[in-house]
Amino acid sequence: MVRVIDFFCGAGGFSEGFRQMGCDIVMGIDNWKPAIETYNFNFGLNNQVKDVLDYENSINAINELPESEIIIGSPPCVSFSNSNKSGKADKSLGLRLTETFLRIIAVKKFQKKSSLKAWYMENVKNTIKYLKDSYSFSDLGLEEWAIQNDLDPKSIALTISDNNMIANSLNYGNPQNRKRLIVGEIIKLNKFIQPKITHCNLELDQTEFKKIILLKDIKRKLPKPSSKKSNSIISDPLYPKIKIAKSSLTDHFYDSGLYSVQWRHSKYMKRNHPFMGKMSFPENEENPSRTITATNIGTSRESIIYRSEFNREGDGEYRTPTVREMASLMGFPMTYQFFGKSEHSKLRLVGNAVSPSLSKALATITISKVKLKTKKIRVTNKITLPNNFVNLNNYKQKVFNNPPRKNKDAKFRMHPFKYGNITVTLSNYDITKKSASYRWRTSVQYGNGKGTQMDNYRDQYFKRIENVILEFENGDKFLEVINNGFSERIPGSR
Repeated sequence: MVRVIDFFCGAGGFSEGFRQMGCDIVMGIDNWKPAIETYNFNFGLNNQVKDVLDYENSINAINELPESEIIIGSPPCVSFSNSNKSGKADKSLGLRLTETFLRIIAVKKFQKKSSLKAWYMENVKNTIKYLKDSYSFSDLGLEEWAIQNDLDPKSIALTISDNNMIANSLNYGNPQNRKRLIVGEIIKLNKFIQPKITHCNLELDQTEFKKIILLKDIKRKLPKPSSKKSNSIISDPLYPKIKIAKSSLTDHFYDSGLYSVQWRHSKYMKRNHPFMGKMSFPENEENPSRTITATNIGTSRESIIYRSEFNREGDGEYRTPTVREMASLMGFPMTYQFFGKSEHSKLRLVGNAVSPSLSKALATITISKVKLKTKKIRVTNKITLPNNFVNLNNYKQKVFNNPPRKNKDAKFRMHPFKYGNITVTLSNYDITKKSASYRWRTSVQYGNGKGTQMDNYRDQYFKRIENVILEFENGDKFLEVINNGFSERIPGSR
């Protein structure tokens, strides 16, 4: 039997890959109730909400954990991500959580009669910058414990630098470009073994690999969210042995259409970002999915947006993926259930998960190298949901009668046009100082990225260049249009 404990388990994506390889999932630990409810249901467990920091200063708590051959964990990655405040977010809590996890691993690895065979940690790529090359027992606050167990407190307990990889779940059968840091170790080998890539672009003429899975391969195999209720049988786009009644598919048959003001803002940010490149709008289904995030709000540059199946223009013309579509893009079977009370909480469960496709590859290499015996996997097509499960299916079209509005005094910034590396910005605050005075300002950035020279242009500055414009052909007509009626259409800066 190969037992697995999952720290920061979330919805259980990390565990699901190991379960698919026949491992016995014995415990999941998370401090968010919807995550624990989701984990318990899908793995038939009865875990309670618990904070991993409860193990930070308690060897007894670590000793009380059930024995397991494999420990996995995915500490919260928000503070390590470059997208969080441009990578300047406070890292202290993230490091505490990560080092608490490593402390648990060290104790379980070196305790007498240890059953631990392997451990793995997943996080965003940027995390490696904040980890040490190696951790001694003293680094992990285990100096006294090491002495009690006849170990040198200054000796290396865990090595990070040589025991990691940046893995793209796309190369392991997941239809999503999702690059993540994997750190770990097969203990008897005293090193990390990279799992073999199974999928790649066949244009590279690597015929021993399967072809990477595209967005269209998932989107077109799932029924349309606008479908009517039916008991016809459908197959899972990633797990063809799983077949269920269409009416049993949860969190998919609802209208996720966006207000025009929402999708237009996302379209603008994808095509006209101040320093990032252009993105497809809507998504290019001939490519794999972009990275799934926990908040697919439909207004940001990173939002994944499809054209709606409902025949509409403006409001509802485009939509975000349903929770079920997002789950399939992450690699979950369509029988896997998410126990949030809202679409937002379910998207958070999916977007923060580890791809089961990647974790399955880690499980495969571990079982092979350690020669562990696992149980036979049974495919289930039955779905029996408890009474407290919130199913987002409503089979209704959304009514667009309450468009979102900016709060009074909200900051506003747009880029009317770009030319080469020069960007012209209209804002109601000084972008060079981040200070708000709520009057319109025009500024120009001469280049891209941090440290770029930026200049603000004073009111009435246009009058200084009118004589220059008049030197151009049709310059007088240009000024006539601009100076007669155009400016009156610009609203107040608030």
